[in-house]
Amino acid sequence: MGIRTALRACGFALVFAASAASAQVTFNRGYDADPETLDPHKTSAVSEAHLIRDLFENLVVHDARGRVAPGVAESWTLSPDGKSYTFALRANARWSNGDPVVAGDFEYSLKRIMDPATGAKYANILYPILNAEAFNKGQGKTAADMGVKAIDSRTLRIDLERPTPYFLELLTHQSGTPVHRPSVERFGADFVKPGNLVSNGAFRLVENVPNSHIRLAKNPTFHDAGAVKIDIVNFIPHPDLAAAARRFIAGELHVTTDIPADQIKFLRQRLGDQVKITPYLGTWYFAFNVTKAPFDDARVRRALAMVIDREFLAEQVWQETMVPAYGWIPPGIGNYVSTPVEADYKTMSPIDREDEAKKLLAAAGFGPGGKKLSVQIRYNTTDNNRASAVAVADMWKQIGVETTFVNTDARTHFAYLRDGGDFDVARLGWIGDYSDPQNFLFVLQSDSKGLNYARWSNPEFDGLMKQAGEEIDLGKHAQILARAEAIVVRENPYVGLLFYSNRNLISNKVEGYIPNLRGANPSRYVSIKN
Repeated sequence: MGIRTALRACGFALVFAASAASAQVTFNRGYDADPETLDPHKTSAVSEAHLIRDLFENLVVHDARGRVAPGVAESWTLSPDGKSYTFALRANARWSNGDPVVAGDFEYSLKRIMDPATGAKYANILYPILNAEAFNKGQGKTAADMGVKAIDSRTLRIDLERPTPYFLELLTHQSGTPVHRPSVERFGADFVKPGNLVSNGAFRLVENVPNSHIRLAKNPTFHDAGAVKIDIVNFIPHPDLAAAARRFIAGELHVTTDIPADQIKFLRQRLGDQVKITPYLGTWYFAFNVTKAPFDDARVRRALAMVIDREFLAEQVWQETMVPAYGWIPPGIGNYVSTPVEADYKTMSPIDREDEAKKLLAAAGFGPGGKKLSVQIRYNTTDNNRASAVAVADMWKQIGVETTFVNTDARTHFAYLRDGGDFDVARLGWIGDYSDPQNFLFVLQSDSKGLNYARWSNPEFDGLMKQAGEEIDLGKHAQILARAEAIVVRENPYVGLLFYSNRNLISNKVEGYIPNLRGANPSRYVSIKN
């Protein structure tokens, strides 16, 4: 069945036809996968962040280049001790139903995400707020004790536990998104459905059709609506990257968020500078289930980690669209040490790595004369992930390891891991929410429920993270976090394999979609040339 026929069969072509007939400006965005939820306080995936960024506006936002910029807050001041922000809200900020956006909306929302009953996976992003962590963990504090207060309808004060130089960047994250309290209280969990969702961003929700599209329409009540050039945004999931590339070539997608690595050469020849490979703040990694034998044995984890040829993955599998990773923190991060923390086996030859890995496995009881080591890799289905998993299995075969695979769509994959599903090794990725190494390392803390997929707990690591959070000197802060990363690299509960790049197809018709380290590309800044 041809591409266009297939689209008609699934009903999505009707969206294109309707858009064309109305002469509205339509932006067709390919993106990673269907969201698990559109409740900003329960989201955790990059695909959800793209949607939330279009539907809602935080106190501060990312501009077209991924820089912190005013959002609902038109200005702010910081107290001399660095522990209190006062935000002045725009007088013309409105919800999509016309209600004014007021400081009380942010007070309610910031307390809602910290409420243990909400079950937010990303609550700890906002732990720098005074008493937020104690409230979230049920340690004797309530919402009333949190350092968030609406002084009046247009003034919000946020008090912090300690000076946090990157706090404004934290507020660009979806955890800092406001929600419309009357809608939440009226509809409960259904407040995110089309027809119910009241948002305050440049766009509003029109349709949500799983496996087909999510359709947004320009929000006429948005304070900067006059500058928004797009009338309709269609978010179209594309786990099949080859199919997405074909749709792009056919003109059915304006942008994709990934590229099939095995087609890079062909796509560059066919599309020229519409293929965009740029730096991105992210790590592609494996997590070992350290609560399960034999992955509770650091020798087994090290053996499996050290024989993975990162250069082969980056250069051959990903066709030089990724960078080999021997640590956890990606290059380009702010507030960090100049010399990267890397595994000691990086400089060893492949043969020496294999020899040491076999010795480690033998010491753990595996190999000739011992038990057979079998490993199951669980990954979310994309062409690139599949090719990487197969390549790793071949590398492990050289040291006598037998590998099997389980793959599911992204929504199922991440929900399974967040909900504590059983696994041996899981493929994951972490994209920076703010430019500080704490954003990559906090995921590994023992209390990082829903994100610490390896279920790893290391008191020394947790202690260093606490110490770094209390250190206001950025140089010392960096040194402490480097010591924490060194523990991760040594113990291998998480193994960085590749550092991400933005891998986009961007039509020559599109202006204002600027790849950046944050991967933040709000549709409000995009325009489409005729």
